[in-house]
Amino acid sequence: MKFSDFNFECTLQEGLDSMGFETPTPIQEQAIPIIQLNKDLIGCAQTGTGKTAAFLLPILNNLALKPTDSTNTLIIVPTRELALQIDQALQGFSYFTSVSSIAIYGGSDGSVFEKEKRALSEGANVIIATPGRLMAHLNMGYVKLDKLEHLILDEADRMLDMGFVDDILKISSYLPKVRQTLMFSATMPNKIRVLANTLLVNPEHISIAISKPADGVIQGAYLVYDTQKNNLIKSVLEGKEISSVIIFVSTKIKVKELERDMQKSGLKAKAIHSDLEQPEREEVLRNFRSKKIQILVATDILSRGIDIEDIGLVINYDVPGDAEDYIHRIGRTARAAAAGVALTFINEYDQQKFFQIETLLGTEVKKIPLPSNFSPGPAYLPELKNKRPFVKKKNNFMKDRKPARKQYKA
Repeated sequence: MKFSDFNFECTLQEGLDSMGFETPTPIQEQAIPIIQLNKDLIGCAQTGTGKTAAFLLPILNNLALKPTDSTNTLIIVPTRELALQIDQALQGFSYFTSVSSIAIYGGSDGSVFEKEKRALSEGANVIIATPGRLMAHLNMGYVKLDKLEHLILDEADRMLDMGFVDDILKISSYLPKVRQTLMFSATMPNKIRVLANTLLVNPEHISIAISKPADGVIQGAYLVYDTQKNNLIKSVLEGKEISSVIIFVSTKIKVKELERDMQKSGLKAKAIHSDLEQPEREEVLRNFRSKKIQILVATDILSRGIDIEDIGLVINYDVPGDAEDYIHRIGRTARAAAAGVALTFINEYDQQKFFQIETLLGTEVKKIPLPSNFSPGPAYLPELKNKRPFVKKKNNFMKDRKPARKQYKA
């Protein structure tokens, strides 16, 4: 099948041709005809399968055929990075059309907020927004969504994990009841089905390779103590020709510490986390895409929604807290039928969590011996359900108490 078989409006097809889009992916091939029939849809597909084009193209086709000055489509996403990525893809697809769009997300200055306000009140055709930022605008009363025809929830499972369910339900109350609603998610736990039953009407269902890594991912794991992890990363990376590396770390503090340690060792590493301002994060990603930075150290902010090609290696410095998050992390590599490697460091306390990941995968991940110059790591005994020892802290309430910060009136 070819994209030309969808009979898109000529200016939209021209944009696809200029971008080199010829053959749709399975999720695109199945979803686009359903969306064109104006049916509600639940699409479940793993990271990197082309979900963005699957929902954008039929919407853009409608707007190209029937131009409007009002807001036609609202796309809700969990992170600012994903909002920007979708908006960039939309701008590429719609280059030869008159469709307008804007990405709306937190962390920007007052001038950006005013620009968002104008777009929401005057009617940009497509709004891509994070829930919290959109709620801030909705609470001020100027947002015009009365002519909206399409609501799209992308990375719905991630939004629920981040606690956005109440915001999503509140946002939906501002929208016309008669509309098309599309929900895309990489996983489909029960809580997603409950939300779908609330927002969608007789939806069609598409499921593509749920909760399985891409075929091109070579997986491996090391049994290692926390004190050995930094040296193991250096051993894995030094002297290797790897195009790009992402290292996922569980906390911002450890991200910053690992960044400093790797830079001291002469490795071109840079950290990205939520403490950085948006321009700083965008600069880090630009430098990573352009190969000025070889190694990106990140929290789970990057596990979904960032489209970076040619990542040869993903390292889980810590075992993900949720088995399904493992799929998203290692899904950063082996994209578009390429090959890639995913390594996970398992300490003595995270073995049960990794065993749950192997259960989800339906296969055991190969355990790689530590280099010969390392001391032995912990044995893999997940059946013991290792837990961190509980240490009761002494009650030094008065000793540790600090004086309250003085409050000043504006």
